[in-house]
Amino acid sequence: MGKPKKINTEFLLPSDENIAIVAQALRKGEIAAMPTETVYGLAANVWDPQAVAKIFAAKERPLFDPLIVHVSPKLVTKAIEGPRSDILKSLHRLGLIDLPAIPREVQDAVTFLATHFWPGPLTLVLPKGPKVPDLVTAGLATVAIRMPRNPIAQSLIDAADVPLAAPSANRFGHISPTTAIAVQEELDGRVGWILDGGQCTVGVESTILGFGPDGNFIIHRSGGIPIETLQSIVGERPITISHQNEAFSKPLMPGQLASHYAPTKGLSMIPSFEVAGALDRSVELLEAALSSHLRLGVLLQNRQSLDLLMSRLSPKHQNRIQTWVLSERGSLDEAAQNLFKSLREMDRSPNPTLFAEGLDSPIGLGHAIQDRLTRASKKSDGNPELFAES
Repeated sequence: MGKPKKINTEFLLPSDENIAIVAQALRKGEIAAMPTETVYGLAANVWDPQAVAKIFAAKERPLFDPLIVHVSPKLVTKAIEGPRSDILKSLHRLGLIDLPAIPREVQDAVTFLATHFWPGPLTLVLPKGPKVPDLVTAGLATVAIRMPRNPIAQSLIDAADVPLAAPSANRFGHISPTTAIAVQEELDGRVGWILDGGQCTVGVESTILGFGPDGNFIIHRSGGIPIETLQSIVGERPITISHQNEAFSKPLMPGQLASHYAPTKGLSMIPSFEVAGALDRSVELLEAALSSHLRLGVLLQNRQSLDLLMSRLSPKHQNRIQTWVLSERGSLDEAAQNLFKSLREMDRSPNPTLFAEGLDSPIGLGHAIQDRLTRASKKSDGNPELFAES
């Protein structure tokens, strides 16, 4: 798919008037960038295949990669008169899902999850309804749906009065944007409007959750809601993490591509310094890399890692390494919020080669952080650049 014709890109503050302007454009078949709590999304009317096609063109996204559909509380409750426990009936009435295709016991669990985590960074993969264009789902029999928590996104969906297909507002495979400026860097001249909602509060994409033939849940992409939190809600029903993205280049649902979220420069992973011997091996590798590069960029998880690294590097090497720290105090929430911002800064830096410290036995949002770093470090052959065991 070729690049779209260059258009004028306009920043808009999220006033009621500006949201109405963007909503009208969406109803007329245009696309626009909107903030969510996870990352900025590139939105189009889900019922308009020609508008959805503009998303693929602007992002240079392959048509085999399905999109996530966004709804709002108001849009869902308008579809049916009833309590929040009828949320699946509402999605069915909207034409988004095929409710009878969901086993009854799964319906109860999905309803419980949606009631508990929506609005929020949880995407549910469900049998698609007949109204959903094949372009949205890449011809698959399922559709991915979420209800964003961000009030600007909710207001835009309400004003447009339609569900919005909205993948991340960046060119395909690049680092997801968590600010309006990052959207401009990616899509200037490709999208007419960017609603500026400031920094995204979560900073990594939503968790994508589906269910298998046995009715048990499968996480297809780690994200803003950790598996531990989900498991605490669903109780004894097992939740597994899919590793499909490691084997397939054509995804079976959103979020499964093996190589993604990548800087334009090469990024290599080094293991967490909490792993025995990892610091020694990493220092050797960094100093070896400096033998062929004047400078390096290194992303570290916390202040302790920075202090450990600097204590082991010789002074002549310290001055040639530029460092970024995801969270001074080691907060996973803060690290997730800073992840894509830091990767973008590293990509813009004069350092020709980049390294990133991984996590040892990740928990909570650490699953999503490790997932994004692993995919960002994948080579074109689909293998992660790991310079030591992790």
